[in-house]
Amino acid sequence: MFILRIISQDIEFKITTGSKVIIVYGPRQVGKTTMVKAIVESLSLKTLSINGDEQKYVDVLSSRDFQKLKNLVSGYELLFIDEAQRISDIGINLKILADKLPSLKIIATGSSSFDLANKIAEPLTGRTWTYTLYPISFLELQQMNNPFELRAQLEERLVYGSYPEIFSLENFEIKRQYLEQISDSYLYKDILELSSIKHSSKIRDLLKLLAFQIGNEVSIAELATQLGLSQSAVGNYIDLLEKSFVVFRVGGFSRNLRKEVTKMDKIYFYDLGIRNIVIDNMKDLKSRNDCGQLWENFLIAERMKLLHYKKIPATQYFWRVHTGAELDYVEEREGGLFGYEFKWGNKKARAPHTWLETYDNSQFSAYSADNFLEFITG
Repeated sequence: MFILRIISQDIEFKITTGSKVIIVYGPRQVGKTTMVKAIVESLSLKTLSINGDEQKYVDVLSSRDFQKLKNLVSGYELLFIDEAQRISDIGINLKILADKLPSLKIIATGSSSFDLANKIAEPLTGRTWTYTLYPISFLELQQMNNPFELRAQLEERLVYGSYPEIFSLENFEIKRQYLEQISDSYLYKDILELSSIKHSSKIRDLLKLLAFQIGNEVSIAELATQLGLSQSAVGNYIDLLEKSFVVFRVGGFSRNLRKEVTKMDKIYFYDLGIRNIVIDNMKDLKSRNDCGQLWENFLIAERMKLLHYKKIPATQYFWRVHTGAELDYVEEREGGLFGYEFKWGNKKARAPHTWLETYDNSQFSAYSADNFLEFITG
């Protein structure tokens, strides 16, 4: 099934009207290559497509030799480099091409943001348009599904996630096998290949612990004790998981009131299929006791995609005070504060009295399975 990605049109516009290098980050298997190939096909430019694993190209693209680079791209209008993080000094070499051959269009993709960014960011400062592609969003699904159809597939998204290939697989067992394959073959590949991890097995153990703590504040000290690692090692591992697009953090909101809790973050998964396969729980919602956690993770991740794709400046938080009052999610945007509560099922949610009292100019909304679409599709 082909699903049009939201950022495709903007990338196509930037390629045709500008001279900057286009960089696309994102998790493995999220559809970066498929998306770029579709863009390339629609542009009808003479294109040289290169995979970062192909040694015959790697040597030239890491050479810093303009004549070699020029010979490689001679006669082409567009250069597409997939898995660019595998090429050493790729940023410097792309800078040479961009400076010396301004008419050449360049687009590069990479599954590892921390490695690709380190190799590209500094040499290409001011010369790039940067995008991140996430698992399929409801914002993208609404292009081909009406509200009834979107609600009908909600349970599957909560259990099996939104990696593009999931939508083309016919039964749940095959979907499970696919997620196992991603977990075994791809999930940790960037981290283990591109960083000096001393205890690789601890990454899996850490991810399982994080999977069970969705919606709760994460204590680095407690994780370190459970894993038998130092707090700095656990912090570094979480940072690597973030930069490899496995998890993301949401910090606590505070305006420096003593009673507000801000020291610990909450950690969510970019994709719930990955989260569920990590803990080996692919049961349907009726047989689960973590529906509330899945629901919170789903809405916050989908909201993050919406904000990113729509280029809406906003900072994401949660809010809690020591007395126990809390909000699942807070946005600070457009000079205002917006508090949200997420309820799975028929429970009604009200704004905490402490929140209304402290931030009397803020807004509050609650979202359930009845009205969630407006929150994640705009």
